[in-house]
Order: sequence, then structure tokens, then C-alpha cells
Amino acid sequence: MKILSIETSCDETAVAILAIATSGKSAKARILANLVHSQISIHAPYGGVFPTLAKREHAKNLIPILIQALQKAKFLKLKPYDISKEIKNHTEKILTKEPELLAQFLSEIPSIKKPPIDAIAVTYGPGLEPALWVGVNFAKALSYIWDIPIVAVNHMEGHVFSALLKAEKKISNSKFLISKQIQNTTYQIPNIQFPALALLVSGGHTELVLMKDRNTYNIIGQTLDDAVGEAFDKVARMLSLPYPGGPAVAALAETAKNQESVTRNYNIRLPRPMIDRPNFDFSFSGLKTAVLYLLKDYEKAGVTLNKNLKANICREFQQAAIDVLLKKTIASAKKYSVKTLLIGGGVSANNELRKQFQQTIKKEIPDACFLIPDVHFTGDNAAMIALAAYFKKNERGNKTADFSKLAASGNVRIDTQKMPAVFLPRAS
Repeated sequence: MKILSIETSCDETAVAILAIATSGKSAKARILANLVHSQISIHAPYGGVFPTLAKREHAKNLIPILIQALQKAKFLKLKPYDISKEIKNHTEKILTKEPELLAQFLSEIPSIKKPPIDAIAVTYGPGLEPALWVGVNFAKALSYIWDIPIVAVNHMEGHVFSALLKAEKKISNSKFLISKQIQNTTYQIPNIQFPALALLVSGGHTELVLMKDRNTYNIIGQTLDDAVGEAFDKVARMLSLPYPGGPAVAALAETAKNQESVTRNYNIRLPRPMIDRPNFDFSFSGLKTAVLYLLKDYEKAGVTLNKNLKANICREFQQAAIDVLLKKTIASAKKYSVKTLLIGGGVSANNELRKQFQQTIKKEIPDACFLIPDVHFTGDNAAMIALAAYFKKNERGNKTADFSKLAASGNVRIDTQKMPAVFLPRAS
């Protein structure tokens, strides 16, 4: 099965093409193209994502990125410009709220032969709703003009399945960080055992999701306020660190020196919110506020906030967050006797988190299979959306729906999603 996938939930415009083959209970995915266009430089002056700008950038970049993806997959075949009046009119209706995208679409797409794609996957939520609509409408327009079914994917499902992409050969992380390309690489998709537990950690979400199978989700714990990634970003701003804040805090924490003397002299000890509560919910707002009060105390005392002190604050903040995530995750995994434990989301790129989870799981629940994404797939990307779509179409492919009902939803939860699996463009 060949899947073209589109991801526009926040500030990454991503398109991927995966070829996935099943043999018995195992599967392999070959990434024919994987493009991620970051908007970090555009949003950095605001210290966070500005939704209107994100929407505009998605509309401007989707078609150029699609064309690059088709080229890399060797699927780009040109033909004389051809589009019927009926299809043109319907395409205009689909993209009526995206005039810039519509102009590009009608200029470029009718000159491209229908590629050998079995399905188009698209993120429909959660995320920034204006940004999501650009991706959804683009997918619908492609689906209609090429007559290819759409598979609607929850963004958090993508992060769950990102942990299953295990490369058969080692990939250079530094090369990826420069190009954000992973092409012609084959990934072995493990056949995971259930029940499974996924810890999803990002700028917008922190939740523990219990799974009895690949398409059944139950959120057993979640943040009551800030997501852990959001807390990292806010602490970074307090310390005048660059955006995005999570990687900046983690990088500075790794340089921390003389932790004991600094802790003794400046009383760097931050709270571990809700760590001893009997439930599996999280709270990171208080941890962020504790950093704010700590900095105010330093200011009143005339303490110079030098690089070494900042580094130790970062290390203590990071460790407080990891301690809470670890304890809640291990406790829930034991309670539900999980056989597989997965982590996904942007914060799962944090080196210290990865190391401590690996060590603790091996010690506390040695019989559980632990899966965490390669750093290439921790951030938002379309490859993980394609893999989630593969399982949805494979296992629920006969459940189809009215094409016109496919809609973006900024706040949809992974456990209450009602979106059917497959939408047929010419059957409605």
C-alpha cells in the first residue's frame, strides 16, 4: 500500500510518501519521501506559534512540498493541462477559503498525472484549527481530482505510531537536523502486544493513553493545565533562551556544573507537582511558576543570573518534569499490566528523558517492550501520519463516509474521536 500523507496541525508543513507491505504479522515501511518545512524562524519573534501566520505558510508551501515529494518518490509525471469544468468547480468549492492555495492548485495539479497512490492521509486534529483546515481542504482537493480515498488521522495517533518506525540501518541525526529528509530507508514495523500504554508529551499535550488494540484508546491520565512541552517553552522565555524553548533548556541543562554547591548556596529545589497523587494526571503550571518565583527571589537578593546558574536551574526543572512523568507512567503501566510501553511527541527527543525512561523501565517492568521514536520522528511529521493511516485503512477500511463530512477539529481527543476511517471522493 502506498500512502501520501499531509500534516499541518501546527507550524510544520509536512508531506510524506510511504510504501508499506505486510508479510504475516509483520510489516515493513519504505519512506519514498519525507519533507518537513519548519516555520520556526517566522514564529520566533512571537515566542510561540502565531496561528494566522501558520495558516498562511501552510497554504503557500503545500504544493511546492508536494511536488518535491512526488519527485523524490519518482511519482512526478507531467501531462498536458487537463481539468473538466465539473472538477474545477468542485475544487473551487473545496478551496474557497484558501484563495492562494486554490490559485496554485489550479495552476499546477491538473498538469500532474495521477500518482500510484492507494490513499491520502491527513491530520484532521487536534491542533491549530486554521492550520488544520488548510491541510484537510488540500487533501480533499487532491482526493477529488485524483479520485483517491482519504484516511483521516488524529495527530496524537500519529505520535503513538511514530514509535513503531524503527530503521533497519542507522541514520545520522545530524544529517537529518540539517535536511529533515529521510528517503529510501526501510523501517521494520513491530507487531506490538496489548494492552499497550502510550505517554504522549508535546507542547500541547501530556497524556497517558491505554490501548487494548491499535484503534481503541482510553486516556487514563492527562495534564490539568500546561503540557510539559509548554512548560519547557515558558521556562526558556523566563531565562531569555531562544525559541523553541524545549531544546534550548535541555541543551543548557547538559552543561550544568557544580550542581551540589549551586543547590546548597541558592536553594535550587523545585516541586514535583502531583507526583504522590494516587491518580495518573499531571500538572506543570505550578512547576513553571516555581521557576518564576525562584528568579524573582534571585533578583531581590541581587544574585547574578550567569550561565552556570541558568544551566543548573534548567537541569533541576528538567529533572522535576522527568521525575513526575516517570513515576506516573511506571505506576500506570504496572496497574494495567501493560505488555508494551510507547512514548511519542516532541518532548520525547529530550536525551535525559530517553535515557532515564530506558533505565527505569528495564529495572521496574523488565518484561514490557519499550518503544520510543527515533529523534527523526519525535516532532510533527507526515511519515507518522501515513503509518497511522495504514493501520486504520487496513483494519477499518470497509467503514466509509460521506466525503463532505470530513472536517478539521482543533480540540478532538484521541479517545473520543468519531471520524470514520475512509472517505471516498466520488461516492458521496
